[in-house]
Amino acid sequence: MAELLTHDPLRWAWACALLLGYALWCAAIYRQQRRARQQAAAQAAQLASSGGRPILVAYASQTGQAQALAEHCAQQLHAAGWAVALQPLNRTTPAQLQAATHAVFIASTYGEGDAPDNAALFQRQCMGQSLPLAPLRYSLLALGDSQYAQFCGFGRALDAWLQAQQAQPVHARIDVDQAQDSATALADWQAQLATALQLQPGSNALPTTPSTWTLVERQHLNPGSQGGAVYHLEFQAQSAQAQAQRWQSGDLVDLAPPQEPQLPRSYSIASIPEDGRLHLLVRHTQRSDGTPGRASHWLTHALALGDNIPLLLRAHRGFRLEDNAQRPLILLGNGTGLAGLRAHLRARQMLGVHANWLIAGERQAAHDQLYGAELQAWLASGHLQRLDWAFSRDGAQRTYVQDLLHQHAPLLRQWVQQQEAAIYVCGSLHGMAQGVDTALRSILGSAEVDALRQQGRYRRDVY
Repeated sequence: MAELLTHDPLRWAWACALLLGYALWCAAIYRQQRRARQQAAAQAAQLASSGGRPILVAYASQTGQAQALAEHCAQQLHAAGWAVALQPLNRTTPAQLQAATHAVFIASTYGEGDAPDNAALFQRQCMGQSLPLAPLRYSLLALGDSQYAQFCGFGRALDAWLQAQQAQPVHARIDVDQAQDSATALADWQAQLATALQLQPGSNALPTTPSTWTLVERQHLNPGSQGGAVYHLEFQAQSAQAQAQRWQSGDLVDLAPPQEPQLPRSYSIASIPEDGRLHLLVRHTQRSDGTPGRASHWLTHALALGDNIPLLLRAHRGFRLEDNAQRPLILLGNGTGLAGLRAHLRARQMLGVHANWLIAGERQAAHDQLYGAELQAWLASGHLQRLDWAFSRDGAQRTYVQDLLHQHAPLLRQWVQQQEAAIYVCGSLHGMAQGVDTALRSILGSAEVDALRQQGRYRRDVY
């Protein structure tokens, strides 16, 4: 106690300097978030301010691609004299649809025909009713992956529902296959939309600027695992363009193996810019016929240390911290889904926010505690208030992430309802994410889960 009450002026000076530095850092983060909110509000006001014909631009986006296309489309429509209302489908009301005369819908499909999270409420609540929409003329771009049986399933369902309500398409629906060369379909959509709405052809193209990065480290994290090998990779920026790029925790990176340059894969970034390097967490996968996954094999085996690679950093606004930066966080994930959650934890460490609860799922405690030493250090320091592992191959009964939610249901309710925590889910859609969503609705009630999603307090990056 005597040491704590020291009268040494030098110690007091150092303590005050540290407190001042921390306060300045928090103030800078607050100003940055406030500026982002102000810029978003200013952008919305600008898009709506032209005084021209009003048009609704609504998107259904899980990983951010449809949202980015919608934002760029909105800018071009505004430049052509339209007053634009840009928003996710979940914020689109029946009254707004009935009042609109023109709309552009950009709709991704999630998994096997599912609506993305920011369109799921619209699908349940709006598409489940009949609306007279005869005055509405619309364009619809559907994004999907032909490797799934329900290719562009949600986009097609939205198109069918709109036509059933007597809305009139200005051109036939354009389906974009992300498993093939999508440039032709996007160009077709741009041309048809330009003709229908009197835009300059090609003005809706989304700019892409990959930059050069070098693989400088690769580490096998789970030797002896029953599952596929998982690797931690680190990339160093080489070009001035790459060095100037900043990303946020929750963002993605797109890359393509040399043998399939037209088929980019998206990976969650496992680091923050302050780390000085871009980190990925990649599992070496195998296809049903036993052949290795092209992108994962290239990253984990074929790409040599020192090799350069073009990477395209992509904002994933639906999984960023944003207004949740200072809230308690419940982070749930399995397998390599830990990547995005790790980035959030590193960002929170920089912010000095330690109300973090991580629930992670893997196979065996002996081999599969990915980033185990780092997580244990955070637990010991208090940066993680709780760390719970669900190991599905240990013991006679398999335990998964959703099972731990049920085991800790009272604590979950306390964090969400009393502490106003946000929930972030990262990992596999089928199995973990669906099981977590079912568990949350069982514990909290569907109405509260839907409210959390509307508030931005329930976010998912799942695949």
